[in-house]
Amino acid sequence: MRIVVTEFASLDGVMEEPRWTFQFKRGPDGDKFKYDELFASGALLLGRVTYQGFAAAWPNMNDDDFGQRMNTIPKYVVSSTLTDGEATWGETTVIRGDVAAEIARLKAQPGGDLLVEGSAQLVHTLVAHGLVDEYRLMVFPILLGHGKRVFPADLADPAPFTLVESRTAGDGVLMLTLQPAGKD
Repeated sequence: MRIVVTEFASLDGVMEEPRWTFQFKRGPDGDKFKYDELFASGALLLGRVTYQGFAAAWPNMNDDDFGQRMNTIPKYVVSSTLTDGEATWGETTVIRGDVAAEIARLKAQPGGDLLVEGSAQLVHTLVAHGLVDEYRLMVFPILLGHGKRVFPADLADPAPFTLVESRTAGDGVLMLTLQPAGKD
């Protein structure tokens, strides 16, 4: 499995609580970008906060293919506090313990992409352990100045990327597909 991180980000890298994206139209190309990545994935990999937010919202949005896919796709949630009894949104598996080792084991299994949405703390852990295979970023033309960022503030070493694809959609939303340099 590959780990694909997908995020809405401001020009300054903020991804926290992306309601600010609603002021921008992403257009049909932007919608297709999101649709294609969800349907190419075998499962979602989420942090607890994102999982709980999605689990509260998505069951009420089951009226189209996208909503149905969000509700039926298998989910893995990383949490030291979420109980199995609380992980009731569809087929959900809770990952506990050594997160990097558990996710590396999961990644070694066959199957479709593991799609990571939101989940800033989880993304930072994946980045720190070199577990991300691809980033799919929708960069919106706005500076926010504060909030959780896509990438950790401190990295042990520089992390170069290979640009796989870039294009614009809607109101100037830049859609980027990047891979860590050296990963194919």
